Amino acid sequence: MTTPRIPGPVILGLETEYGITAPAQSDLPATALSAHVVNAYADEQVEGHGPERKGGREARPGWDYQEENPLRDARGFDLSRTDAEPGLLTDDDTTTANLVLTNGARFYVDHAHPEYSTPEVTSARDAVLWDVAGERVVARAAELAERRGVGRIGLYKNNVDGKGASYGSHENYLTSRSTAFARLVEHLVPFFVTRQVFTGAGRVGLGPEGHTPGFQISQRADYVEVEVGLETTLKRPIINTRDEPHADPDQYRRLHVIIGDANCSETSTYLKMGTTSLVLAMIEAGAAGEPLSLETPVADVQQVSHDPSLQHRLRLADGRSLTALEIQELYLERATEFVKRTYGDDIDEQTSDILARWGEVLDQLGRDPFGLADQLDWVAKLQLLESYRTRDALKWSHPKLALIDLQYSDVRPEHGLYHRLVRGGRMRRLLEESEVIRAVTEPPADTRAYFRGRCLSRYAADVVAASWDSVIFDVPGEPALQRVPTLDPVRGTRSHVGKLLESSDTAGELLERLSQR
Repeated sequence: MTTPRIPGPVILGLETEYGITAPAQSDLPATALSAHVVNAYADEQVEGHGPERKGGREARPGWDYQEENPLRDARGFDLSRTDAEPGLLTDDDTTTANLVLTNGARFYVDHAHPEYSTPEVTSARDAVLWDVAGERVVARAAELAERRGVGRIGLYKNNVDGKGASYGSHENYLTSRSTAFARLVEHLVPFFVTRQVFTGAGRVGLGPEGHTPGFQISQRADYVEVEVGLETTLKRPIINTRDEPHADPDQYRRLHVIIGDANCSETSTYLKMGTTSLVLAMIEAGAAGEPLSLETPVADVQQVSHDPSLQHRLRLADGRSLTALEIQELYLERATEFVKRTYGDDIDEQTSDILARWGEVLDQLGRDPFGLADQLDWVAKLQLLESYRTRDALKWSHPKLALIDLQYSDVRPEHGLYHRLVRGGRMRRLLEESEVIRAVTEPPADTRAYFRGRCLSRYAADVVAASWDSVIFDVPGEPALQRVPTLDPVRGTRSHVGKLLESSDTAGELLERLSQR
């Protein structure tokens, strides 16, 4: 089931940097600690393959950086490497740990954090599925690293360290190159500013360092500084302009969204990906209506987040004054009309479900947000914190509340408060755990991730490197490495290459048959 997109299929993905701590290794740099975690998982994945490649290289595929260009800006220019802040140089192969997984995902060290990037998927629900599979990967990696004597490791699906730093949970949407980037900006800015009412993860403390007591809806809000920009770690924008599609650049651009929170709630992630896909479909079809332009969008990001009562009113350029809920209701109304006008009664089940949930959540938020404590992260967290505040007469400045905030996002099922809510029937899930476990090792069947993942599981000792748009083989008897490009996100699917892969016992046989197609 896919969310309608015009033109062509929808391609989605999520990238999550995890917060990391190791109390027994307080002197160990976070980058080195993160490398311990990723390498522990990598060693388990390649166990049994041995150093079978030319030159005795380990059977651990690296990342192919050949097609990456993180400094290309959607506004029509390339930022020079000398002017780029270090966080933008993601094509510099200096990472100490980088792993391509059999489910098509990437697990690596990004600056000081373990990062899991989902494989490419074609629906909001699949984005949730492979995102949650990443939580299981990260939790397992921490367990394996602990066995090596690093000591207890805490890994958190959150966005702040409590000391003024923020790390990202990024969304990716493949969009049509024919859609003017300026049109994306004018329609997406108000949407991103206000969607936090159902995508926010919740946070104790106001301001980048959290020094002002209180509770806010979003963890990322206080770190947004500009409306549009290329940076991801400094001067963070509402709309990121990185123009690196990992696909045919004449046909596609990748919308790289950095304003969102890392969600534990499956419903929050589902709505985040699904509603954004629908808004993009409207924009690409020229059916988004008049832009709901805001007078002060950057300030509004923080003001909406700082008001869990949802009463803050945003000034629009046309003179209106609306709440975030009212703006979201306008997007929902337009999306509903667009889908009905475009597809009539032939609407797929998942799109219908996204529209219905979107409306139900906005309606409930308007009546009583606590009615969504079993679905949305920020509401669940706030209800939990209020119970402690009431029981122990705690002020928002009490450090115990910040610890509860952190513990909510602990990925270890036996420690995380989110997981405790799930076990207690106080947080709804969209997924069955059995399908999550399968997604830890199995790739999506309907994108190029299938080819990448199956090559890793069938020919691991012969794969030197891979990326979103390539798989590179070192085949015995061949004088040079063999690079198979995978530039088209919807080729290399199970229906396209499944039989070919199953009938090729070796990488050499696979490459020979590919050359004949």
